[in-house]
Order: sequence, then structure tokens, then C-alpha cells
Amino acid sequence: MVTHRRRRVILTALGLYTFAALFVGYFGVNAFTGAHGLRAQADLDKQMASMDTELAQLKAERAVWQRRVSLLRANQIDPDMLDERARALLGYVDPRDVTLIVQPR
Repeated sequence: MVTHRRRRVILTALGLYTFAALFVGYFGVNAFTGAHGLRAQADLDKQMASMDTELAQLKAERAVWQRRVSLLRANQIDPDMLDERARALLGYVDPRDVTLIVQPR
């Protein structure tokens, strides 16, 4: 009877240690590879850096377009911009323009 009790105590302690190790291991693995883990944070940092560069490019492009649109406002039309847009939309060329015909390669 004593041997069964001792065996049960040893198996219970071994089972509890095993369970505790598995429990800690589960949370350790999820802390590293989970959806909010260290790897996910590194991926988010990379994505954030690429989005920051894209944002800077888009802001620069937007500034260019805002400058061009400001030249087309009714109260301050730039004659060169008006001429450029009219020629582009109508497909006309001024007789004084130099036209270069380039052969595609």
C-alpha cells in the first residue's frame, strides 16, 4: 500500500510538472510566433516603414498636383498652363512649335 501511495505522489508531481512545462511552453511559443508575437511585431515594423516611404512619395505627388491645379484656378490662370492643357485636350500644335518625330526602337 505504501508503494502505491509513493508511486501516485511521484506520478502526480511528474504530471503537474509536465503540465506546467507544457503550459509555459505554449505561451512562450505564442509570444514568439503568435498573431501579436515578436515576429508579428517585426513584420508590422517592416510594413510600417514601407508605408511611410509610400506616404512620402504620395505627399510629394499631391504637392505637385496642388501646384498645377492652383495654376488653373479661374482667378489666376497661368497662360502657359492654359495653352498646354488646351493643346493636350484638342490635339493641336502651334505652327511655331518644333516637332520632333522619333522612331520607336
